[in-house]
Amino acid sequence: MVVSDAAPATPDAPAPKWHRVGVALTNRNFRLVWLAALGSTIGTWMQQYAEGLLVYRLTGSKFYLALDTALGQAPILLFMLIGGVIADRYDRRKLLTGSQLVQAFAAFSLTLLVFTDHVTIWHILFFSFFAGCGQAFGGPAYQSLIPSLVPREHLPNAIALNSTQFNLSRVLGPTIGSGVLLFIGTAACFGLNGLSFFLVVFTLASLHLPPAPPTPTAGHKPISEDLAIGFNYVKTTRVVLSLVVLAATASFLAQPLITLLPAIAATDFGWGPKLPETRLAILQACQGGGAIIGALTIGSAGKFKGMGKALIGLQVLMGLLIITFTMTHFWLVNCLLMLVIGMVFMAMFSISFSSIQLNVPDNIRGRVVSIYMVALRSGGPLGGLVTGAAADIFTTTNALVFNGALLAMIASTVYLSGRGRAVREL
Repeated sequence: MVVSDAAPATPDAPAPKWHRVGVALTNRNFRLVWLAALGSTIGTWMQQYAEGLLVYRLTGSKFYLALDTALGQAPILLFMLIGGVIADRYDRRKLLTGSQLVQAFAAFSLTLLVFTDHVTIWHILFFSFFAGCGQAFGGPAYQSLIPSLVPREHLPNAIALNSTQFNLSRVLGPTIGSGVLLFIGTAACFGLNGLSFFLVVFTLASLHLPPAPPTPTAGHKPISEDLAIGFNYVKTTRVVLSLVVLAATASFLAQPLITLLPAIAATDFGWGPKLPETRLAILQACQGGGAIIGALTIGSAGKFKGMGKALIGLQVLMGLLIITFTMTHFWLVNCLLMLVIGMVFMAMFSISFSSIQLNVPDNIRGRVVSIYMVALRSGGPLGGLVTGAAADIFTTTNALVFNGALLAMIASTVYLSGRGRAVREL
């Protein structure tokens, strides 16, 4: 049973499009979690904005920018699969609460180090990894909790709205962070992020949810056996396997553009804001604003015919946009391109993740979601490391143009080949 305070829809009177955009928010539990996650993620983006600038100021290296991102995501590659098994065994709310406390500790530790002027690049790298450990166990619990907060028919909208809050915070976080950094200081960005995690902690305690169904045999199985069940499901379910591979490929080749934005913002566009900090905040805001539009568009559409073909087409378009953005050096055009990149990026992954959630049974949802998230979230940092190292050797433009061309070529091949049939038929 799903707890909801929304009135049931009338079958012969479909909701207007404007209502469908936010229909999942009519469910009390989802609404509370959405608002808390928005506040917390604003804090996270505020810290990431300040942290990227701090790392670049301390080292002047694009590689260290990518390494910081990679270490923050490394625990996802190492531990998230285990986190998925645990999310299927135990109370997801308690797991998520523990995750928030771990990340809060990391943020407060960096606050103290920055405030006392004792911070080094090694402190930043260590606490990026430490906070990533919290995310590795909290991520599967959070994503697996969403279907219990809304009715099944609201699930695609809930996923799209979850992406919307993430990207709304992408706009608000750097914007607020730039003001906090300029008027208060870098330490305040880290400290406010630490406080923001408690929004989620208090909200989770207030949710009205039925008790989780018992899993009497789970405690007697080794984790490896439970994890093998998830891998076997992904391997034998062609559409899920295809979605996981496409997500990993797109993340590996497209995400480095975002990772290298601090370095891109440091270049001279000839016209526009003079401070790199301002250029970075505006580019991140454009990307986040576009992502909001993309997520809301997919959320209002719900499940539609041709989702798979749209997904592959968006990946081709993303590759072409990366090439165009990287080779363009006119400020207003770059801002517009970043807006469109944000739209395409989020529409692409909203379709992909909605398709995963709709095709996975709840009893193995945590494991399958963790496999998908490892593919998605480890692809970006690994791609960032490779692209960041290549950018230091061959220039940022050459490295990103290569990524864009390869992404467009791979997506085109999938569309034309027989192996892409399962996705094309979605």
